[in-house]
This record gives sequence, structure tokens and C-alpha cells, in this order.
Amino acid sequence: MNNQELWQSVLSQIQFTVSKANFATWFRNTKIDSIKEGIVVVSTPNSFSKEWLKTKYKQIILKILRSLEKGVKDIDFIVAQHNNSSLTSNIKQKRTQKRDKILNSPQLQFQEFSVDQETNLNPRYNFDNFIVGSFNEMAHAASLAVSENPGAVYNPLFIYGGVGLGKTHLLQATGNKILLNAKNVAIRYTTSESFISEIIDSIRNHSISSLKKKMHKIDVLIMDDVQFFAGKEKTQEEFFHIFNHLYQHQRQIILSSDRPPSAIPTLTERLRSRFGGGMTIDIGTPDLETRIVILKSKLEEKNINLNQEALNYIASNIQKNIREIEGFVNRLVIFQNLNQKTPDINIVKELLKSQLNPLKKSVNFKKIIKSVASFYDLDEKELLEATRRKEIVKPRQIAMYLLREELKESYSLIGRRFKGKDHTTAIYACEKIAKQLELDDSLLTEINMIKQRVYSDL
Repeated sequence: MNNQELWQSVLSQIQFTVSKANFATWFRNTKIDSIKEGIVVVSTPNSFSKEWLKTKYKQIILKILRSLEKGVKDIDFIVAQHNNSSLTSNIKQKRTQKRDKILNSPQLQFQEFSVDQETNLNPRYNFDNFIVGSFNEMAHAASLAVSENPGAVYNPLFIYGGVGLGKTHLLQATGNKILLNAKNVAIRYTTSESFISEIIDSIRNHSISSLKKKMHKIDVLIMDDVQFFAGKEKTQEEFFHIFNHLYQHQRQIILSSDRPPSAIPTLTERLRSRFGGGMTIDIGTPDLETRIVILKSKLEEKNINLNQEALNYIASNIQKNIREIEGFVNRLVIFQNLNQKTPDINIVKELLKSQLNPLKKSVNFKKIIKSVASFYDLDEKELLEATRRKEIVKPRQIAMYLLREELKESYSLIGRRFKGKDHTTAIYACEKIAKQLELDDSLLTEINMIKQRVYSDL
């Protein structure tokens, strides 16, 4: 494997552990300059990138390199010499990336760069590559109807379901289809957390009226994860007025949540009524047959052919989350690219072993608390204190989340472990971390690193 292939493999893994923005900012125009005596020299476009990669990402890059190439001892970072040939090379590389996107290359692509900056829609999400099964056929049919006649049917369209079941894909596919049918339609896809941040900034800068004017010009508003409006009274008030304006002017509104409007806590009654005033549809969990179809589709995109035994094994063990299927397919892609052979059933079982995590039964409460505390440089007693100190709140919520996910402890027990907190505190913490993991890749990296500590020395 040459240096280019090795770095491509490193980037393929890193893009799933860092946020899209960070990946685009810090890893663009990087490459392996040389490898001598176990020292990998990585070329960066400028000194700022060099220092940031060295400070923030050296350890994770080194770990991936060592897993891919034997004999790697350390990494060094340099700033590339900017000359005409390198600039020409960069231009050719960008052209190649753009061409690959157009041709829908089955290779691993850096799709972060394809998000439309005006609409926030990603063109890779469409109805053609959305797998329809009994668990989502109603949501698919309603979304397709909306895409063909926005503002006239199912307004608002409210889709809810668990993590990783395709809500975002369906929302974005609807937006992309509308845009395809009518180029001049003003569409905006956003998450509720991004909108909340906009509201806060606008209030702080005394520009709330400007934000409202901007929102009033939208023809199709698509908002993900509206359950995060819970408890945000000012945000709910402002969104209520924006919602009313769009609805009264027959603008299409599409919303998603992890639960129906009636189950979103501390949501004002008038907003709950608006959310449930159109079509409300849930997405369930795919059955085995549908999971196999989804798996086959993802594998075909990547030019990987597995036998039926391997397909059945994967689909039987990854049961609830389509995103986990996608993640495992990417692991298979990396294996095939590195080894130039199709994974057989034994390799599939070995690769899936870590994802299934058979070591969970060896983990206990003390191990999780110790790992979280050491990761955030806290004393274990501090983590268990009944305090609202900012530096404690997040680690404590992560600890609660891990106790729930790794040990399957009840919310009541989790609450009692933290100085007798109520079970509702544990529910809130676990749900908040679970949803943030969908939006924040850096948090996923932190939790994965904590899990490495949890499962070490077992």
C-alpha cells in the first residue's frame, strides 16, 4: 500500500469520528509526505492546520495508522511548500472529487463538501436510495406526496421515530425532490438546536426581527429533532409566530422528532397543537428481511459482494439502527480496500465482534465512573456530587448515559447512584446525550475514547 492509499484509508476512518465541519477544515489538502524509519510525516496546507492537527488529532491519527500499517512509531507534521505544481495538483484533485460525485462513484467519498450551503441539503439523500419497508412505508408515501405538492397536502408533516431509522434521510430527500421540481423554491433544512442558537444570537444582538423576516421568505421549512424545543420557552414563542406565518401563507413545514408531539415534555400546548395539526407518522424498527435489503443496497453502492450467510449474520446482529449498518459497511470497505479481497463469514464475524461488544458483561459501575472522571480530569467524588457546575454537568450526563447503555441499569438506580437524584434526571441525561450523538461527532469521539478506557485491562 503506497502513501496515498494509506492516507486515504486514514481519512476514511477519521471522517466518521470528527464533525463534518472539523473534517473539512483540518483534513482538507493533507497527505503523507514520507515514511522513514517508522516516522510518518504528514503534510498540511498551513502552520495553523499543522499545530491544530498536532495538538488535537495526533493520537487518533497515530492509532489508526498503527492499525493499518505495522512499524509506525510516531507522526510528524510539516507545512507543504506552495508551488505551482502543488496548486495544479490540488485543482486536479478537486476536479476529480467533483467528477466522482457526479458519476456517483462507489468509492468512499468525502460527502461533507457536497452539502448545499444555501439550503443545507445533502444531495446524496434522495428517494431513489431510500429503502422502503413495512416499518416506514407510510412515512415514505406521505413525504413523497408532500414533495410533489408542497404546502397543499400534509402540512405540517411530522415524522417521529428512534435513532438511526432514516428520519433525516427522508426529510432531506423530500427537500431535494421539491428543489428538483422547482428550482426557484426557497428551502431551508436545519436542526432545532441550530435554530435555538440563532434565536439566542438574535436576542443577544437585538436582531430578532431580521431573523423573522428571513424565515418568512422560506417556502419550505424542514426542521430536524424538534424535541429539543422542550423547556426553551423563548424559542417556542418565536417559532410559534414563524410557524403561523408560514402555515397561513401555505408554505410547507416538515418536522421530525424522536417522539410524537404529545410526548414532548414542557412543549407549550399551542405549539403541540400546531405540530399535530397536519399528518403525524412514526417510523418503526425494520424487520430482518428489510435489514437484509438495506444491507445489500449499501454493499452494492460500495461494490462488495457477500454471501447469504454473511448477510444474514450481519442483519441478525445489527437489529435496531440503520446507521449502525452503514457504519459496518464502511468497515467492510476499508478491509476490502486494504486487503484486496472480499470479506468472508469469518472476517465478518471478527469485524463485527467489537461492534457487538461482548465485553459489556465485565464492566461495572466503578469502572465507568473511574473512566469518565479520569477522561475529564475530575475526582470521582465530584462526578457524583449534586452540583450544577458546568464542568461537572456534561461528564455526569455521559456517565449516566453509559450506565444505561452499557449496564442496562434502570433510571431509578442510576438516579440513586448520583446522590439520590430523581429518575427523571437520569432519563433527561440519557436522552440528551443520545440525541447529541446524532449531531455532534466530537461527542461521539469522546464517548468512544471513554469506552476504550472502560474496556481496557478487562
